[in-house]
Amino acid sequence: MSRKHPLKEMVALQKKGVPVGIYSACSANDIVLEACMERAMQDSAYVLIEATANQVNQYGGYTGMNPEDFRCFVYSIAEKVKFPVDRIILGGDHLGPLTWKSLPEEKAMEEAKELVRQFVLAGFTKIHIDTSMHLGDDDINRKLETSVIAERGAILADVAENAYKELVASNSEALHPVYVIGSEVPIPGGSQGEEEQLQVTTVTDFCETVDLFKEAFQRNGLSEAWDNVIAIVVQPGVEFGDETIHEYNRDAAKELCETLKNYPNLVFEGHSTDYQTPDAFKAMVEDGIAILKVGPALTFALREALFALNHIENELLKDRKDIQLSRFIEVLEEAMIKKPENWIKHYHGNEERLRFARKYSFSDRCRYYLPVPEVQDAINRLMHNLKTVDIPLSLISQYMPIQYDRIRKGLLTKEPESLAKDRVINCIDQYLYGTQPK
Repeated sequence: MSRKHPLKEMVALQKKGVPVGIYSACSANDIVLEACMERAMQDSAYVLIEATANQVNQYGGYTGMNPEDFRCFVYSIAEKVKFPVDRIILGGDHLGPLTWKSLPEEKAMEEAKELVRQFVLAGFTKIHIDTSMHLGDDDINRKLETSVIAERGAILADVAENAYKELVASNSEALHPVYVIGSEVPIPGGSQGEEEQLQVTTVTDFCETVDLFKEAFQRNGLSEAWDNVIAIVVQPGVEFGDETIHEYNRDAAKELCETLKNYPNLVFEGHSTDYQTPDAFKAMVEDGIAILKVGPALTFALREALFALNHIENELLKDRKDIQLSRFIEVLEEAMIKKPENWIKHYHGNEERLRFARKYSFSDRCRYYLPVPEVQDAINRLMHNLKTVDIPLSLISQYMPIQYDRIRKGLLTKEPESLAKDRVINCIDQYLYGTQPK
């Protein structure tokens, strides 16, 4: 008998009234992923790590990794921190023709099929199928019919099912993937306008999406695959901009969440849940939004930690003639100005506002620059420099007060990498408060 997918177990608990959920780390940053695994080890918990279609695809994406590469990358981090790989759930996010949407349908869908196939063959077992976008020969002046979205989604689900059969032929222990459908999510990278009014997904739209997807699956001979659809992406009313956060309002989402009770095998997946409060996470999970996606908030926390460590480095070492300072903050800014393509469409305003956003925006476009060689060199130098000194507790209190308290309680060392990872864990702990019932 095949092993039950842990996310199906989570759904089963949800439907029994147990307010349990899981956060999904949408990041390719090694320090962030180390923090996720180290924190999960404390609870012997699963860790859900997802890659988006823009980030990882058959051509390398912006990380330069295909799905197999990304799995090896994640597993190498697990080996480093001694985290059991059987507690890792790998997910593919927005898998579909998004990256090739300018192409005609036939070509875009062929690329999407290969994308899905590679993710499943690489052992990703949470597959978000997203076919919501207009393709090259669709009429952009007309709303894309949900029936078209559903039919394209079923075609990709069929590819995933066949890829799983191929995988299980060589690995009888391979876990069957579960599927997430729907894509009523905010603009990638955060909302473009600070005053946008978010529209919670309507009950009518939710029900229509589920019904039409189910019909398309059945029409394509995928009734068994439909049993592995565990979640639908909705807009529950959460989002963030450069400087603003749209808080979860459970009253606004009440009608939608009540309707979910009519679907015994489905929960909601919430995207852009970054920066919500721990109580909001708890309310969302109690309301059936059981999968909480987080991306920028994790690297935002890491960036905060690196800035703090850079300030500590300057205070301690700026007068030392024998040490070359990391200049991390300046090097990051220089890299972002040198290649602006990863932030220029997201940040707006005069030069002063752009300068501020590059450093401090909640959408955290900084994360695209952390792997740049000169930025990585600056991080490495920062860590090396701080290891040559005993960081005074008073400076840690000044720049990293939460970590100061944890050091005083004997829960953390003053080692710079540990300080950085612990700042990320602060963010993770807020999600765990909401997803793990006490």
